[in-house]
Amino acid sequence: MFKKTILKNGLRIITAPMKNTKTATVIFLARAGSKYETKEINGIAHFLEHMFFKGTKKRPSTLDISSSLDQIGGEFSAFTGKEYVGYWAKVDSKHFDLALDVISDIILNSKFNSTEINRERGVILEEMNMYYDTPMSYVSDLFERLLYGDQPAGWDTLGRKEVVLRVKRKNFIDYLKSHYTNHNSVVCLAGNINSDQAVKKASKYFSSLEKSKPKDKAKVIERQNSPKSLIKYKKTDQTHLCLGVRAYDLFHPDRYALSLLSIILGGNMSSRLFISIREREGLAYYIKTGAEIYTDSGYLVTQAGVDNKKAKRAVEIILKEYKRIKEKKISRKELKGAKEYIKGRTLLAFESSDEVASFAATQEILTNKILTLKEKFAKIDRVKPSDIQRVAQDIFTSQKLNLALIGPFKKNLCPRSLQQL
Repeated sequence: MFKKTILKNGLRIITAPMKNTKTATVIFLARAGSKYETKEINGIAHFLEHMFFKGTKKRPSTLDISSSLDQIGGEFSAFTGKEYVGYWAKVDSKHFDLALDVISDIILNSKFNSTEINRERGVILEEMNMYYDTPMSYVSDLFERLLYGDQPAGWDTLGRKEVVLRVKRKNFIDYLKSHYTNHNSVVCLAGNINSDQAVKKASKYFSSLEKSKPKDKAKVIERQNSPKSLIKYKKTDQTHLCLGVRAYDLFHPDRYALSLLSIILGGNMSSRLFISIREREGLAYYIKTGAEIYTDSGYLVTQAGVDNKKAKRAVEIILKEYKRIKEKKISRKELKGAKEYIKGRTLLAFESSDEVASFAATQEILTNKILTLKEKFAKIDRVKPSDIQRVAQDIFTSQKLNLALIGPFKKNLCPRSLQQL
C-alpha cells in the first residue's frame, strides 16, 4: 500500500493510493519540537508553527492562506510535538494540487514578518494561559516534567513565557534552516491519487527545501531510585492526576506488549480501571491508561479526574490494579480482546486518507521504516499472556513510580501509598 521514493536531494516522499475514497491528504513532517530545542529557545518550534500561517509571498496574509482551503471545504491544521512537527491538508481529491501548493508554500515561503511575530506573542501567551487553566490537559505535561526534569524531554512544548517574549526573527530563520531540511523531512500523500504523478508533483513543489545537515536532539537522561511525586497547588473542584511508571522506547522489543497492557488496564470502557474506578466506585467521569512511546524513552500512565476528597482512594485503586496484573497472569480471552480492540480501531481509522497519511509519515520520520498493517498486526498477535505479566513485573515497581497531581493540596497526598508496588 505504501511506496517510498527518496529524491536525489534526500527528501522522502511516501504515497498511499486508496481506491475507496474521494479525498486526498498532504502531510509534511519534520524532526523538530521541544526535544530539538535549547533552553534559550524552548518553545520556538511551537511558535514557528504559528508563524507558518501568517503570510507568504504568494499568500500575503493569514486570510489568504486560510481562505484558499476554506473555499473548497478543505481541512487543514498543524501540530508541534516533542519529536516532530506536522502540517497537513485534506481535500476533495480534485483539489489535490491546491493542497500541495498551500502546504509547500507555507513551509518554503513564509515571510516571518516582525510585526506579525510581535502580534503573535500575545496569542501564544493566551494559549499558555488557557492551557495552564485546563488541569485535565496540563497535568500530562507536569507528569513528563516529573519524569525528565530540566532537560528537553521534560520541557513544555509551548515553551516558557520569557522565551516567547524575546525571540527574534533570526531565531525562527535559524531553527528553520537547522530542522526543516531535505534529510530531516517526510512528505506523505494519501487518498484518491496516482502514485507516480503525485511523486512528480511533490518533487516539484518541495524542490527548494533547505539542504543543510540537520541537528540531532539531546539524549534523554533517566535517573530514579524511589517513587516521586509532583503536586501543583490549584483551587479546583476536581483533582486531576497522572500515576504511571517509566517503561520502553519505540525500538524496544516489548513495546507492543506495553501497548496491549495499557489497553487492558485503561484503554477502553471495558478495561479494568474503567470498571473499578468509574463503574464500581463512582470516583471519576474520565479514567484512562495509555503508553507514551518516544524514540529514546517511554512510559505507561493512568490519568483521572476525581473528587478532591477521594483522590487518595483513586490512587490506591490504580496501584491495586497495577499490582494485580503483575501478580496474576491475564487470560487469553482478555488479551485477545485487547488485540482485537487495537486492530479494529486501526482499521476504522484507515477509512480516512489523513489517518493513512499520518500512519505512514509518523513511522518514517521516527524510525526510517514503514510497517504495513499486516506486519504490525503480526507483531501484536505474537504477544502472549506471559509477556504481559513479564512486562508488568518489570515496570510496576516503586523505583519507577511517579505521581503528578493538580488540586488544592499543599503537601504530598499519599507518599505511603506509592510504596505499595
